[in-house]
Amino acid sequence: MIVEKIMNEDIITLTPADTIHSAVVIIKEKRIRHIPIVDESFQLVGLVSDRDIRDAAPSIFNTAEYKTGLQKPLSSIMKTDLITGHPLDFVEEIGAVFCDNNISCLPIVKERKLVGIITGSDLLQSFVELTGVNQPGSQIEIKIPNKAGTLHDIAHIFKRRNSNILSTLVYPEKDATDYKILVIRVQTMNPFMVVEDLRKEGYTVLWPSLPGTSHE
Repeated sequence: MIVEKIMNEDIITLTPADTIHSAVVIIKEKRIRHIPIVDESFQLVGLVSDRDIRDAAPSIFNTAEYKTGLQKPLSSIMKTDLITGHPLDFVEEIGAVFCDNNISCLPIVKERKLVGIITGSDLLQSFVELTGVNQPGSQIEIKIPNKAGTLHDIAHIFKRRNSNILSTLVYPEKDATDYKILVIRVQTMNPFMVVEDLRKEGYTVLWPSLPGTSHE
């Protein structure tokens, strides 16, 4: 999945000359946490978050003492050293950017102009869609050898049972580099027949567990 499929294109922006007060009002009214700052050509020049505002004036929401501070321009508090993405980036890679840099939003830029924004909530929703957990079905986890053709062989077992695969996910087996864990979400509420077929073919099914079976 690419970023332009999930990014929010209805972006609320301000300019460097707008006041901190204007950002406070928008953040409260729109219930958002980040405001991209753009110039007259809609090029991204900064980003302001609710945390930036709190750091600039901790009591800004409650005390008349800070009225003067509210009139300062956003250029005085906005972050300018920004990490950005592109509409054709892969969502999975963007997820790594969020984790590696401990960020909660990512402006999306094309030809230097702001075209969208992605938040951590957007990424979580895309993960739900990619894994198919929002659709009725069952999850099967299989320990598989890390070699070519394994996924094809397993898919054939599902085909014999006429079981529709909703999604697949593969992640490393932490205790054995020559194995991986294959997670398959299948469109059935009773996966035990295909689970039994997988066991008969010699695969280790980690979930669901049948009574009297062992993972060893």
